[in-house]
Amino acid sequence: MLRVLMVLVPLGLSIYAFIDCITTDEKDVRHVPKPLWAILVLLFPLVGSISWLAVGKDRAASAGRAPSRRGWVAPDDNPEFLKSLREENERERKDRGETADDAVDGPADGDEGDKPRP
Repeated sequence: MLRVLMVLVPLGLSIYAFIDCITTDEKDVRHVPKPLWAILVLLFPLVGSISWLAVGKDRAASAGRAPSRRGWVAPDDNPEFLKSLREENERERKDRGETADDAVDGPADGDEGDKPRP
């Protein structure tokens, strides 16, 4: 078991360091150019990986940066979608002759609305 760990731990560390190295922005790399860091991690797995993790990346700069939202946005986070829902609801209320207060209060007195019957 110890022999397996002696192989898997450095292998996992070097894989992690290599992927971290190639996915890091060029401006966050310190001391040596990014391709040279990748070669060091591949040629000297243990020393190169530890060196990359210790001094190769400017972690303070990348930690303070907000994640970019380039991809898909969920509908409940999309202000344009929420605005279109509000406008649609307002049009429906106007078509039915309701005011905004009627929609909030619920059905009028004596009106059962959507209540299930026993």
